[in-house]
Amino acid sequence: MYGLLTGMRVVEAASFIAAPSCALHLAQMGAEVVRIDQIGGGPDFGRWPLAPRDGRSLYWEGLNKGKKSIAIDLGRPEGRELAVQIITAPGPGAGLFVTNFPVGGFLAYDRLQTKRPDLVCLRLMGWGDGRPAMDYTVNAAIGIPAITGPVDADPVNHVLPAWDLIAGAYGAFCLVSAELKRRGGGGGCEIRLPLSDVGIASVGHLGWLAEAQLIGERERLGNELYGAFGRDFISADGKRLMVVAVTPKQWRGLVSMLEVGPDVAALEAELGVNFERDEGLRFIHRGRLYPLFAAAFARKHSDDLAAGFEAAGVTWAPFQTLREAVHADPHVSPANPMLAAVAHGGDTYLTPGAAATIPQHVRGVPATAPALGRDSEAVLADILGLSSGEIGRLHDSGLVASPAQAG
Repeated sequence: MYGLLTGMRVVEAASFIAAPSCALHLAQMGAEVVRIDQIGGGPDFGRWPLAPRDGRSLYWEGLNKGKKSIAIDLGRPEGRELAVQIITAPGPGAGLFVTNFPVGGFLAYDRLQTKRPDLVCLRLMGWGDGRPAMDYTVNAAIGIPAITGPVDADPVNHVLPAWDLIAGAYGAFCLVSAELKRRGGGGGCEIRLPLSDVGIASVGHLGWLAEAQLIGERERLGNELYGAFGRDFISADGKRLMVVAVTPKQWRGLVSMLEVGPDVAALEAELGVNFERDEGLRFIHRGRLYPLFAAAFARKHSDDLAAGFEAAGVTWAPFQTLREAVHADPHVSPANPMLAAVAHGGDTYLTPGAAATIPQHVRGVPATAPALGRDSEAVLADILGLSSGEIGRLHDSGLVASPAQAG
């Protein structure tokens, strides 16, 4: 947690990954983030993985750290109107809204803007035409599974929700950009960010769209790095290591450490090429290079390879499971200042704070996620200025809930 965005209040009405991760990034930089939750939880409140002790969603817990929660019955018109009041409440640092609710409906921008003309709304969407989408469906539609995985296997839809995560980070950037414009007198706006366009833009930035149009379909390569030297190799003791050599320095270090210089030089002389100067040539001739390197790996123990790679500045990593990383890798331990052991609902586990390190600012301890409705009374009092009697009547009518009632 940092304090760079102290004074900024963001209201979030969202579920799943993209929009909640956007607000999470803002909260970890110091913004006050107020979640509007349905009493009983939204569609992602019980998503896996679940804590074995009490069934809490570790997924929901991870995406909503450091936020406040007011639980409202959004199925009733009075509840929807209360949510609109919170979203459009006055204040110089307020009027910022993150959601993945549909373009139309009670959270439509034109309706909200009648309550607060300078409202800045970031709306995460599926497809730009309003159709629903998730990372897996966007990934399949834009062709990523066709170039992922083993050469002779069925299409592989990778498990990392890349477009959701990129959309969340890009959405935070967009919201802060719009807020800077608003502070300069630029007024409010709605930013519509379709998950599909994040995926399409990303592959376009990498040159993949142009490649498909000008060259054709890229082949599937398994663990081989397209366009350069990179692959998994097996050590003498059976450990699988991933090694990448893109720059000339990386290539020199790898060749030297594995003691394959004479063999590589002979191959260069035979082919009339210089692998150090051109990473593409390493890819073109990978069928001749990989056997040389595979044999060199097979002669060395993984511990010796690791020590040699570190000394030579080689870019590498062992293949390991998440559980192995948590138990053995210093990067996934409290030795990493981003991580800290934090208690969540009776379970203590390593919890990430902001991914960025800012040496000039104090890094706070990662926060926990709120219980549903934990901040209902405070939000109603502080943001809407309601009296204790008015808050009590909302509770009695079942329109809002405290943690004991909301879960």
